[in-house]
Amino acid sequence: MDTCVSVVIVCMNNLKNLYPCLDSIIKYTHVSYEILVTAFMFSHENMEKVKRDYPNVTFIESNKLRGFSENNNLALRQAKGKYCFIVNDDTFMKSPVIDSLVDSFKKLPDDVAIVSPNIKYPDGKDQICGRRKYNWRSWLKSLLRIKERSKSIFENQKGLFQSYNISGAAFLIKTAIFKKLGWFDETYYFCPEDIALSDTINKQGMKVYVDSENVIYHIASGTASTVQSATMPAHTMGALIFYSHGNPFLRFFLALCVFGIRSTFLLIHGIKSLGGNTRSKILFRSNLNVCHSIFTKRLPKELFIKYYNKIKR
Repeated sequence: MDTCVSVVIVCMNNLKNLYPCLDSIIKYTHVSYEILVTAFMFSHENMEKVKRDYPNVTFIESNKLRGFSENNNLALRQAKGKYCFIVNDDTFMKSPVIDSLVDSFKKLPDDVAIVSPNIKYPDGKDQICGRRKYNWRSWLKSLLRIKERSKSIFENQKGLFQSYNISGAAFLIKTAIFKKLGWFDETYYFCPEDIALSDTINKQGMKVYVDSENVIYHIASGTASTVQSATMPAHTMGALIFYSHGNPFLRFFLALCVFGIRSTFLLIHGIKSLGGNTRSKILFRSNLNVCHSIFTKRLPKELFIKYYNKIKR
């Protein structure tokens, strides 16, 4: 039997996240499928355990520093399915999400490349149900935590509806299209690889859809960790590259804006950290690293490795 769906998951040595995710996929998926997990920086003990507990899952060991795009691509290059279901390890389902997304494709025109589920928090609150088209103004607003007030036809509609951007947390894509595009763009080490993919698909005349009735749950913890001081500069540089679209003047202007925003947060968290607040100490260091790197020409991966190595010293 031909494989219908290749499920691709990246996990960074976190079995607490991975096991519920795998269990829910296995329980609720009935179409023919394979599961490919990129085991990023797994300990020897966890690698042996997970292989014993899930003998039918393919684990691809990734023991070098790689970003989200690179780690996904390691697995994607082995995918045999007609579709690829990209999903975060901190997700779980309570219904046949993958089967329903496959059925959705059958109802849609041939030019649809991606169908995404409705993504909710574990308590049932809305997280992402479609995403509007973003530009540099949207990005700066998000850094300032300013919500878009205007409604968008690409978000929070009913049933099957056309969106513009997908979330990398969960989406089903036609494998042939994904392969032709070269999988995820590895320029983006930690975001916005999902937005870059969506943008490319739309510009090539293909479409992105969302099935609002098909729900997957995403934990999406907002807890600060020491690694954030390496991921934030990489994420920021990736966004700067994407939203400037190769325009050096726009890039300088955006870098200047980000420097101002991050300098403000740097001051706020610097003051808070004086009282011993651990989260503020991490955010102080993260914002400082962004300010130090925002005007450089370093790639996101180079920034991550630079600051990650400092953490490990």
